[in-house]
Amino acid sequence: MNKTLRLAVLAWPVARCETVGDYAKHLDALVAEAAPKADLLLMPEYSCMEVAGALTDKPDPNAELEAVCAHSDEILAVMRDAAVKHKVWLMPGTLPRPKAVGVRNRAPLITPDGTIYFQDKHVMTRFETESWGVKAGNSPGVFETPWGKIGTSICYDSEFPMLARAQVEAGAWLILVPTCTDSMHGFNRVRISAEARALENQCFVAVSPTVGDAPWLATLDENHGCAGIYGPIDRGFPDDGVIAESPLDQGGWIYATLDPATLTEVQENGAVRNCRDWPKYVPTPGAINAEG
Repeated sequence: MNKTLRLAVLAWPVARCETVGDYAKHLDALVAEAAPKADLLLMPEYSCMEVAGALTDKPDPNAELEAVCAHSDEILAVMRDAAVKHKVWLMPGTLPRPKAVGVRNRAPLITPDGTIYFQDKHVMTRFETESWGVKAGNSPGVFETPWGKIGTSICYDSEFPMLARAQVEAGAWLILVPTCTDSMHGFNRVRISAEARALENQCFVAVSPTVGDAPWLATLDENHGCAGIYGPIDRGFPDDGVIAESPLDQGGWIYATLDPATLTEVQENGAVRNCRDWPKYVPTPGAINAEG
């Protein structure tokens, strides 16, 4: 049986960096704050793009992407060092990784011994494809962890129910959603989607956004959201399914101890059985029955 997990989820306050070392110090300070209180730390999509301020002369989205890609290995090493130093499982957000087939938006999951696993973003936003040319990565899978199987749906991926469902059917009881949204429309799409995925699958879903204004950057110039951890809306859980949530647009950590056994209980004995009833009642696409 999976054991309980102490989870920390961050609303990342975007900071100004003059050097790559400034980003490393910011990351280290954030990890140092949460590591004593949690087993696994979740940070936002593209939070490392704050380092672009140290690598470019003026706000320009393409120059920022190119600069961060050129330093992608160095940034990944900084992330790895933070996880190893503080002996914690760390998903430090996502970072653009240049590949032979094109740039991909990848979320590393780093173990306390420095092993790195990756989950790619699978469904690209219009900005990523039309402005940046970022390529779709592998479809969402699951990570094997000491707490059982955990999935990651990066930002826009969380808005597609079948992606999270595939992870749950592969055994995931927790879905991590690193996100970066520059409007309340964008953040609410992710937040509402996360709550819906938790309801549909009777699982936990955690959302980590970037927050704050950074006019010196084109990529992270405006950021809205709040950190959130969501669960089923049923017996044994909060009436609205909100396990923990930070104030809107304020940086900082939230924490929760998550017990997968509570999900097994609600899936079997809840007032409703969304997770179990899905395969029984969700039709195969194209299967429409005639009246009669």
